[in-house]
Amino acid sequence: MTATKEEFFKPAKMSAQAKAEQTNTVVRDILDAETSAREKKTERLKALRLAQPAPAPVKTGKAKR
Repeated sequence: MTATKEEFFKPAKMSAQAKAEQTNTVVRDILDAETSAREKKTERLKALRLAQPAPAPVKTGKAKR
């Protein structure tokens, strides 16, 4: 089975519904990847924050009247 020039350069037109489904699939994949990366980053930063010692209270130095 040999590939012809027409197979590569003249793809069949997709229906509007198929194109919309393909777009939705790609967008959902991208959003899922971004959500997963964001959740990993949040967990990592939360663990680092909890590992730090609690800060000492800050005195403002305001005079009482």
